[in-house]
Amino acid sequence: MVILHASSEVYPLSRSGGLADVLGVLPAAQRQVGADQVFTVSPWYGSLQGQPELLGEFGSAGEVFRLGRVELAGVIHLLIGGRMFEGADLYGYRDDVWRFVQFDLAVIAALQVAGLRPDVVHAHDWATGLLPALLRYGPEANRLGSAKLVYTIHNLNYQGRWNLEEVRSWSGLPAELFGPDGLEFYGDANLMKAGIRWADLVTTVSPTYAREITTPERGEGLDGMLRQVRDAGRLVGILNGLDQQRWDPAHDPYASFQSLTERAQRSAELRAALRLDRRPILSMVTRIAEQKGIDLVLAAAERLSERWNLVLLGSGDPGMEAQLSELARSGLLTYRSGIDEALAHRIYAGSDAFLMPSHFEPCGLSQMIAQRYGCLPVVRRTGGLIDTVSPDIGFLFDRPEPEALLAATDRAADLLGSRDWKRRVRAAMRLDWSWEGPARAYLERYAALRPS
Repeated sequence: MVILHASSEVYPLSRSGGLADVLGVLPAAQRQVGADQVFTVSPWYGSLQGQPELLGEFGSAGEVFRLGRVELAGVIHLLIGGRMFEGADLYGYRDDVWRFVQFDLAVIAALQVAGLRPDVVHAHDWATGLLPALLRYGPEANRLGSAKLVYTIHNLNYQGRWNLEEVRSWSGLPAELFGPDGLEFYGDANLMKAGIRWADLVTTVSPTYAREITTPERGEGLDGMLRQVRDAGRLVGILNGLDQQRWDPAHDPYASFQSLTERAQRSAELRAALRLDRRPILSMVTRIAEQKGIDLVLAAAERLSERWNLVLLGSGDPGMEAQLSELARSGLLTYRSGIDEALAHRIYAGSDAFLMPSHFEPCGLSQMIAQRYGCLPVVRRTGGLIDTVSPDIGFLFDRPEPEALLAATDRAADLLGSRDWKRRVRAAMRLDWSWEGPARAYLERYAALRPS
């Protein structure tokens, strides 16, 4: 079986969040559990460090692209470069939808340059949502013959919506695909809807989230289509794994420890580095966005500070960042803006508890990392947090309200230092978050799509 993963980001070549982390590990795990060959294809961004091997140049939809190659851990990563990817940022441009429609078109042309005919094309999130439609009905349709098409929803909140006629013009897809049963969505084109509509299999990143997105509350307007996909047996939730080599407390290059005594030393070092007092440390390493429950943290910060040193690392919404910075100046919390790999590792290794009060969470990786490092999670009962945090280890709450968050953090604070707390820490550190199980689950699903 030859597999091609198409994604807008792949760690360590490009990264803005958890999507890249998944694509940085899942392909290699699939190789280890039996796939013959696994490839990824992603944009060749201007921020890429190093120089890939250049395979050639090609044209697609009036644009000129170059195709690069990097091999890591037995996986060949193909990179497509063009003028739309020369900037340092992955997203945030006004023409993002156009950029990724061009990328999806270029993927098909790049396969011919590379001489690659995968058995499975696995597209990820909105930026590659158009690929299944292009492979079935586009200008180069049927180039891959009987290849099966899989589409994974990593976050239904981001769908890739744009002007219907412009997307039709850019894509070259037949006009009849742009009706309510196809790409049309409240007058716009919707790339994620296209991925859901024309994939042979739709997956998402946790079993609970797969159920949630079929409801009006979490379906983001696509719940009706997703219920149809579910009822046809084409929707499945497969829980993400974790890169347990990158996140290994015993061999962590920034904050290693092999015993709870050594972990206490890492905590003392974090406390000294951030100039924290003797209160226990409650931390967040997160994107600063309403989805992550930052609004709840802002509302609860003063009362949280009565029992905790609250430490946040992350970047995102400018307004929320400004509010966090103001609270930091007033002494209610410690806030570091940006992405800091070394500090993130030190926070996981040195904090007592980890806060994830998400309004919704497709899967989440931070709560897995925290538990691996003996940092007990305090999370809202939603999405993948339900699937990864046991009440025997972490502290869960239901309502997306500051009072519910505070009640959960109080339960955690009341147990600190007790025999039960130490039991929870040891149990958390024994959990297996490896990608072997999820990788096998994907291969089994791929195999079920192919004729016997």
